[in-house]
Amino acid sequence: MDIYEIITSKIVEELDKGRIPWKKPWKNVEAVSYSTKKPYSLLNQLLLGKGGEWLTFNQIQENGGHIRKGEKASMVVFWRWLEKEQTVEEDGETKQVKKKIPFLRYYNVWHIDQCEGITPKTDMALNENIGADKTADELFADYYEREGIMVCNGGNEAYYAPLLDTITLPHKEQFADLAEYYSTEAHEAVHSTGAEKRLNRDIKNLFGDKAYSKEELVAELGSAFILGRLGIDTKDTLKNSTAYIQSWKRKLTEDKYLIVSAASKAEKATKYIYGELETEEEGE
Repeated sequence: MDIYEIITSKIVEELDKGRIPWKKPWKNVEAVSYSTKKPYSLLNQLLLGKGGEWLTFNQIQENGGHIRKGEKASMVVFWRWLEKEQTVEEDGETKQVKKKIPFLRYYNVWHIDQCEGITPKTDMALNENIGADKTADELFADYYEREGIMVCNGGNEAYYAPLLDTITLPHKEQFADLAEYYSTEAHEAVHSTGAEKRLNRDIKNLFGDKAYSKEELVAELGSAFILGRLGIDTKDTLKNSTAYIQSWKRKLTEDKYLIVSAASKAEKATKYIYGELETEEEGE
């Protein structure tokens, strides 16, 4: 069973329906674990696509409930670290060393609405608009000040310059929709988290199509996640166009690892911007 292929096929299936799965799953109410009350990871939010409490089969039974007839399970994934011996050469000598290898696993869950006899644990209203205590302007201003990033407004381009550590954006007044301005700002802010002194993604030379696509998806996912937390809706923007959807469908189909890797990096980038993640070197 290839979990990467299953994940990619689920995302592509949504794109085939004209829906962009990273645009809205976490808006208003996040998907949370029934047992821990904690929100699932960004990747699992994408896979589940519905907010509220989710339970495993054992949790349903332990709480005296049962699954409604005909209801199907959804998949959530997690990383398990396995210890593996590898042969390496050090100072001309061959040695056996133990190295931890990340291994992607999965389990099945059901939404509380698919069950009977289960009492909700969480007041889902408490999860509405997570992060809405900050406005977009406050969030980005705090991030720029903390990281020493200079923002230049003006012109007709939006980009992050890694060598200068600067973000360039058009003026707010140049956007027909203010939400689109914040979407663009969040996109470039996520790019800036990839700097060597921050999360250390390879963003200096993005001329190769594969590397560029990966970083762009990180920025797209991160931007959507940030706007979801801020309660800013951009569902009617150009990013819902057929060309946009078909472009990502092609890229995801060509690389089954793309969505898994990009979602992990986007989640770290989002937490970094919110000041919820300490600087660390990011792996795959």
